[in-house]
Amino acid sequence: MKDEESDHRLGGYLRARRELVSPEQAGLPPGANRRVPGLRREEVALLAGISADYYLRLERGRDKNPSPQVLESLARVLRLDDVERTYLLGLAAARPRAPRRKRPEHVPARVHQLLAHLGIPAFVEGRAFDVLASNAMAVALSPRLRPGQNRLRSFFLDPEEQAFHEDWAKGAAGFIATLRTTIGDDTDNLRFVELVGELALSSQRFRTLWARHDVRGLEGGTTTVHHPVVGELRLHRDKLPVDDVILVVYYPDKGSDSDEKLQLLAALSQTEPTDTAHGRPADTPHPKTP
Repeated sequence: MKDEESDHRLGGYLRARRELVSPEQAGLPPGANRRVPGLRREEVALLAGISADYYLRLERGRDKNPSPQVLESLARVLRLDDVERTYLLGLAAARPRAPRRKRPEHVPARVHQLLAHLGIPAFVEGRAFDVLASNAMAVALSPRLRPGQNRLRSFFLDPEEQAFHEDWAKGAAGFIATLRTTIGDDTDNLRFVELVGELALSSQRFRTLWARHDVRGLEGGTTTVHHPVVGELRLHRDKLPVDDVILVVYYPDKGSDSDEKLQLLAALSQTEPTDTAHGRPADTPHPKTP
């Protein structure tokens, strides 16, 4: 996370968002021979009611304590939504802190029991999208949902995972936005540093999306996937915080074609003995943690 480590996170975010706002969106004439994407620094300053010199200091990390009023004006000019505005305010409020003690992510025993009883795909993920536990239906839906896998790495580096998702490009953008929000000010976390570094080196798409500084809150949604056995499935996804981890469940509309296909997938998955508490065939060893 090179831009994060330079301690210019506020400036980097302002610059990235400025480049995404067109003059037309800001109510300005487009002009000719513009050498920068989006708005110029002086245009943002003018629209926000601050001096161009002060805005330049903000982008270059020379002033890290803007007032809430200034930030609210910038959020308006940069067309930030509520999540993005909150993120901007948080960047300015961040203060140096003592290193956090790393705590191992733990799946409560009751959640393992819940996974075993759920008849729909369900799994538990950590802050860095490591799969910590999953049930048999999750593994039947995708082998990349086995414990020990990392969903972010699979999403950007595994061709089978990319083919699995009908709208991979939209999902990729949402994934990165959620990752930025999850990281927050925990930029010295080695797990995040290693993961972002690996993906930045291996995926051009990841680098492009990471540079946008998009943020998004924890949310569910509806997705369409292409299963190699039962075909197309339209599934709702919900993410539920449980202690320090996230329980993720996938489910179809009741009585839908996808519901029937998921029931077929459940019947097929029962032919293979499975450790339902951890979502893997009973006679296979634990996968290595990446």
